[in-house]
Amino acid sequence: MQVVDTLTPCPCGNHSGYTRCCGPLHEGGIAQTAEALMRSRYSAYVLKREDYLLATWHPSTRPASLKLAAQHPAPSWLGLDVKRHEEDGESATVEFVARLRYGGGKAQRMHEISRFVRELGRWYYLDGHFP
Repeated sequence: MQVVDTLTPCPCGNHSGYTRCCGPLHEGGIAQTAEALMRSRYSAYVLKREDYLLATWHPSTRPASLKLAAQHPAPSWLGLDVKRHEEDGESATVEFVARLRYGGGKAQRMHEISRFVRELGRWYYLDGHFP
């Protein structure tokens, strides 16, 4: 797990800082929106918080492990751009583009449309597809 400087912007891009943005969610707080959960999940990928990623993944689609520590080369996450966020009761869709680089390679874009579901007041990542 990486350490984040609490005086710099949150890895998800929020300039208020990690301790006011994704940090409280990583420590057990409840995301108020699916977009907030998606942003905190992006930050968890940056910080290699596999525990958080699995805990916020819906049990019906959650893998047993993500094996983030075994990724070689590990990705360097370069930024996040949320394109769209729609909520409809207990379900939501978030479209985003994450930028990353593997090793010394070229920067890549990962464009995903993710589905979320809210159960007992908590949002969970359900699945996503790449348009």
